[in-house]
Amino acid sequence: MKSKLAAVILIILTLSTNITQAQEKKWTLRECVAYAIEKNISIRQSELDLQTSEIAKSDAFGNFLPNANFSATHSWNIGLTINPVTNSAQNTTSQYSNGGISTGVDIYKGLSNIRTFQRARLAIVADKYNITKMQEDVALNVANAYLQILFNRENLKVQQEQLKVDEEQMDRSEQLLEGGVIPRGDLLDIQATVAADKQRIVDAENQLLLAKLNLAQLMQLEDFKTFEIADEDLEQEESGVLVQTPDAIYEKAKDEQTVIKLARANLEVAYKDVQIARASYQPTLSGFYSLNTSVSYNDNVNYELDDVTGEPIPVVSPPRPFADQVWDNKGHSFGLRLTVPIFNGFAVKNSVERAKVAVQRSQLALEQQELDLERNIYTAYTDAMGALKAYDAAVAAADARSEALEYARERYEVGLINVFDFNQAQTLHVNAQSDVLRTKYDFMFRVKILEFYFGIPIIEQ
Repeated sequence: MKSKLAAVILIILTLSTNITQAQEKKWTLRECVAYAIEKNISIRQSELDLQTSEIAKSDAFGNFLPNANFSATHSWNIGLTINPVTNSAQNTTSQYSNGGISTGVDIYKGLSNIRTFQRARLAIVADKYNITKMQEDVALNVANAYLQILFNRENLKVQQEQLKVDEEQMDRSEQLLEGGVIPRGDLLDIQATVAADKQRIVDAENQLLLAKLNLAQLMQLEDFKTFEIADEDLEQEESGVLVQTPDAIYEKAKDEQTVIKLARANLEVAYKDVQIARASYQPTLSGFYSLNTSVSYNDNVNYELDDVTGEPIPVVSPPRPFADQVWDNKGHSFGLRLTVPIFNGFAVKNSVERAKVAVQRSQLALEQQELDLERNIYTAYTDAMGALKAYDAAVAAADARSEALEYARERYEVGLINVFDFNQAQTLHVNAQSDVLRTKYDFMFRVKILEFYFGIPIIEQ
């Protein structure tokens, strides 16, 4: 009984899991931006650059610390050798061990260590700005692609609604033809219109699929066919940025835009490189200390005079204990090392000159970024205002086309116009509705760009 119950529970859980997986996830704009930022390869590469800069900062901090090293050697000497411990000649195979600890520290290095550490911190700041800039670019591209999907989806609905209306008109025309009210040519025109509507629906579906593909690629999703966005209400609210002048937006953008902050950070790094290069002109002072000792593993051979013959007799004694030799044979060495650069084949001079050239490049890059920012802001402002006017004009045209279509329907029903004129009025009405959608989402995106330059995030966190 228990096994049957467990099997039933397992089946229910499996079905529930399958149903859940079958449900398509619908992505919001915030989720799309967050996912794209997380998966974007360029951003991930920049994050690795940031990790490298943080490691460089650790290296720079380590320059302030003394270094310490332990070394040891063990050697075998065969033949007549001088025992370095007993200072006696021996024709034998001997073994010796040497070891020691040494340390050193930079006392003065032309402030190079300090400036290298400062440069490492500036490089981290620049890398963070670079990541932020790339995230902003990705978010802007995702927002544009997202709005394109919304436009194509709404446009598909318009085309489907128009097809529905035309099919109803075709059914009615068939009835009128049977009653002898209209000629057969009118029915053929309506049928041609329905066929054209179906073709426009196919085109709209293809455009929607391509828009999804574009966004899925930006997000690096593999399965774009089942990719769906949420039914978000992204109606454009009246933005306060439109009441600003381009000059006011530019003045604020110079302090807010990440691309300007990045260019300034790179300029500071270039200045610091010049200071680091100039430090090589100055003398360096370092301190050192070392402790060394040695051990012999050979028997000690001494000579004593024979009491009878008076001849020297070798007396072999075992080597002294290891610990005693380590202690008795130790030696210390310490002192200061001063290095004064006199001539280095123009290496330092050329290094300084190259750093100065890098500063000039960074200055020019900052000036170019400011010029590009000013041009982009004026372009974005002009595009936004033009998009607003285009949207207002499209709304007015759509209203007029709706009234014209209603008037044409009334005249067609009483036989004052033929089906061709009525179909033309319907086509103009559909085109007007599509223009409203196109200009609406274009205006929304243009405002997003302008708000971005004004310091308003593309997606509020």
